[in-house]
Amino acid sequence: MSKDKSRIEKLIEELCPEGVEFKELAEIFSMKNGYTPSKSKPEYWKDGAIPWFRMEDIRANGRILNDSIQHIAEIAVKGGKLFPAHSILVATSATIGEHALITVKHLSNQRFTSLSLKSEYVDQLDMKFAHYYCYVLDEWCRNNVTTSSFASVDMNGFRKFKIPIPPLEVQEEIVKILDNFTELEAELEAELEARKKQYEYYRSRLIGFDKYLRWVTLSELGQFKYGFTEKAKDSGSARFIRITDIGDNGHIRDQDIKYVDITDRNKDYLLTENDLLMARTGATFGKTLLVKAEQPSIYASFLIKIDLDNSKILNQFYWHFTKTREYWNQVNNLASAGGQPQFNANALKKIRVPIPEISEQKDIVAILDKFDALVNDITIGLPAELKARRQQYEYYRDKLLTFKEYV
Repeated sequence: MSKDKSRIEKLIEELCPEGVEFKELAEIFSMKNGYTPSKSKPEYWKDGAIPWFRMEDIRANGRILNDSIQHIAEIAVKGGKLFPAHSILVATSATIGEHALITVKHLSNQRFTSLSLKSEYVDQLDMKFAHYYCYVLDEWCRNNVTTSSFASVDMNGFRKFKIPIPPLEVQEEIVKILDNFTELEAELEAELEARKKQYEYYRSRLIGFDKYLRWVTLSELGQFKYGFTEKAKDSGSARFIRITDIGDNGHIRDQDIKYVDITDRNKDYLLTENDLLMARTGATFGKTLLVKAEQPSIYASFLIKIDLDNSKILNQFYWHFTKTREYWNQVNNLASAGGQPQFNANALKKIRVPIPEISEQKDIVAILDKFDALVNDITIGLPAELKARRQQYEYYRDKLLTFKEYV
């Protein structure tokens, strides 16, 4: 890296010693908003071959995409016009602060603004370089949101956002370095994914549906208590755990932390080590958190605290069970349908759980805890290495994309 960085410094010194020119987005890109063809016309969606991108594509397949999950038919395209290949989609409403480089002709939904390079800049701007610089744009978008009716980016400011245009040789060198970082990160992610599959395999073997003869419902194993209703704050004497704080892996998330003050009204909702919480509504319904008592915490009203009879079942054993296919098949069958899935205490009581002897539960927990740490603990092993690589990548990305503006 130091050798590469030195080469870039030499290139900048040689090719643009007085700084580089910055241009507003609207000057170098044609901008158009995406749209959703009518869902009431099945012919717009049947046998479609045109990629139609949504945020789900970025979440599932990354930030450089050559196909989408959903497709539309040609008759669904207004005026027959598609967004050009090698355009960038920037999320300017809803989930703001994400982007992707699309390498094929396409369309997107209305949450995205498409940036396609104007012909006069084709020989001046490398779209892969623009893609990397859009991480800076993403941050700007997150900090410039209007929320009068629906969260969206300040589009006047968006059009005036400036992007540097260093000489192509500099752009290509920066792209080469950042591509190397991206490939290293992808290799680690692939290895981590393989470990996760291994963890799932052993979890299924140890807590499999056919393994145990004795299954009982949760109503026979414990009691349930809804959480406390309070407005979350940015500071307070206790963390306020909400349904959105439970990650896909059943661990607590570290982003967007909120607090409440401990009072006589809510002190009965204080949590202790290894308490179990389950989300009962929204996109996170059914997810279960095993509490780590790292700080005083109170749980919010859309969560249910599960107090198990530990002479019959260990909290840690139940928590591992809630990650199995057998658990989720039951949850999805028991949840009420509607705009927001609901999974209340009455439904939760019907969940059937395998009950081996306590000594066997302890053995299973000991094995699965080690696997869980290998794939989820960011202080050790692959997760720690991946976190370090990401931090290193973001550090150098910021350094490499910072230029003196030529005036």
